[in-house]
Amino acid sequence: MKIRTTSRIQLIDITASLNNEVADAGIGTGMAMAYSPHTTTAVVINENEPGLKEDILKLLNLIVPQGRYMHDRIDNNARSHLQAVVLGNNVCMPVENGKLALGTWQSVLFVELDGPRHRKLLVRIVGTG
Repeated sequence: MKIRTTSRIQLIDITASLNNEVADAGIGTGMAMAYSPHTTTAVVINENEPGLKEDILKLLNLIVPQGRYMHDRIDNNARSHLQAVVLGNNVCMPVENGKLALGTWQSVLFVELDGPRHRKLLVRIVGTG
């Protein structure tokens, strides 16, 4: 799956796109995994509510504040790498009745921490029809 980000830090709801991947795979019951091969991105499951998304960004700023980090001597994006470590680079979700079995308010969010960029997300779906 290709994702084009438009901001330095951004949370993008990819739930519909992942459900399309599940539908295309023809899987009724199984598992879907979404993995980001980028070290300055993350994939999380949470509510796609604008206020909460802002709160997540504030939390990341508290956990990994502006500062001088050793990696910055290479390409000045150590903070993005550290924020990605906190969030993680993959999620695994059950598939039921041909779609992701997410909770009522859950969405899958791709988190850009060093954009804007062209990104890819690897998606693997296994199961039975």
